Amino acid sequence: MTAETSAPQITDLTRHKMNSIPYNPASEKAEEFINHGEILDTIAYAAAHKNDRALVENILKKAAECRGLSHREAAVLMECDEPDLVGRMFSLAKEIKRKFYGNRIVMFAPLYLSDWCVNGCVYCPYHAKNRHILRKKLSQDEIRREVIALQDMGHKRLAIESGEDPVHNPIEYILESIGTIYGTHHRNGAIRRVNVNIAATTVENYRKLKDAGIGTYILFQETYHKTNYEALHPTGPKSDYAWHTEAMDRAMQGGIDDVGIGVLFGLDTYRYDLTGLFMHAEHLEARFGVGPHTISVPRICPADDIDTKDFPNAVPDDVFCRIVAVIRLAVPYTGMIISTRESQRVRERVLELGISQISGGSKTSVGGYADELDRKAGKAVADEENSAQFDISDSRTLDEVVGWLLDMGHIPSFCTACYREGRTGDRFMSLVKRGKIADCCQPNALMTLMEYLQDYASPQTKAKGLEAIRRELDHIGSDKVRDLTVRHLQDIEAGLRDFRF
Repeated sequence: MTAETSAPQITDLTRHKMNSIPYNPASEKAEEFINHGEILDTIAYAAAHKNDRALVENILKKAAECRGLSHREAAVLMECDEPDLVGRMFSLAKEIKRKFYGNRIVMFAPLYLSDWCVNGCVYCPYHAKNRHILRKKLSQDEIRREVIALQDMGHKRLAIESGEDPVHNPIEYILESIGTIYGTHHRNGAIRRVNVNIAATTVENYRKLKDAGIGTYILFQETYHKTNYEALHPTGPKSDYAWHTEAMDRAMQGGIDDVGIGVLFGLDTYRYDLTGLFMHAEHLEARFGVGPHTISVPRICPADDIDTKDFPNAVPDDVFCRIVAVIRLAVPYTGMIISTRESQRVRERVLELGISQISGGSKTSVGGYADELDRKAGKAVADEENSAQFDISDSRTLDEVVGWLLDMGHIPSFCTACYREGRTGDRFMSLVKRGKIADCCQPNALMTLMEYLQDYASPQTKAKGLEAIRRELDHIGSDKVRDLTVRHLQDIEAGLRDFRF
């Protein structure tokens, strides 16, 4: 792919049509709730008002009240270049992160089921024309091996990933795989929450996913710029911009009330896509009464036959950190996810700014976890990189990531209680907005961390974790909750498992 391909020319006629569509955040139509003209006007407004101190201070005051920000207000903060105001912006993002999420960081891992795909996405090595990548689809027995490997690492929460291929990866395969994951138990291991990141589908299929007991349905928009989107997705079902962009509406109509959105920063300008991201969140709030459960912030990175030099809009680290901070100010109640696409150094910078979930010990190849075990046992396995969706920048083990988080004063959490107790959608958001979610999350984080320490941690990590748990118990406000947490921690040390508030 060339740089010219990633930035297609827009004709005057196309530009006129895109700019003449009315903006309506509650609309069912993608081009109305992600409105090109409104995005361009927002970018221009932000550029014109970036150093309007009174305006920026009012926006920061509103953010400090945790009322969220409009897409225009957030765009102004992204453009502001007054050093003292930028400093206040970052400080406020840290305060809001601590207020709603404390020092807890939720852990998860991706599980790649299949790299068969019929789409032509030019930035993804799974694209149908790639003849270099090893095509592989896991059998149910192979999925069990992957799950056992993940359980033996200590994971409780997975995000399953699959290419779009109605022959190789039909919805029936996805549903069967979810059942296999939930039904696999090794020693004290159990996967308690399966999030799903698969292609846009029908309301009926979303109902099936809901009935299968999934956690969050995740789908990245990639880019909100329609013309660029169509150039980046020239073939396959994903080439339909409206079908893809309206997927979260269908998911919610199908009963899935926890949805996760995101863009792949670098496919278009970050100004355009970040504004589109906020408009998508506003749309879900306007139409369904609840915004996204999570927002992911991946950046374009190298992979098989994909070179980031072909993408002139790649986002530098400093801008990336600003993006994370502004998202935290704009949607204070929404979880934020960062993957092993990012290095340890970058992840360390953004954790305090707003990130609430990270992956650890990840493999982005199909069958990568079992392959790693075979490799360590001296068995011959296929080249892992030949089926990886993207290159990993943070290759540490889960135990190393957990120890690192503890060293920085964070509490690694393997909690899945909200999903299992029905605290999803507007019920979850209501607790967060009233500042009550910590009453559940804090003790649940400590108890699931204790499970990890007892079953999987290295001696060094276990010592750090036990000290952190002792320290954090003092921060549980309710005597009753603290006493019950202490009792359950003792039960876990005695061999019992799966306590939750």
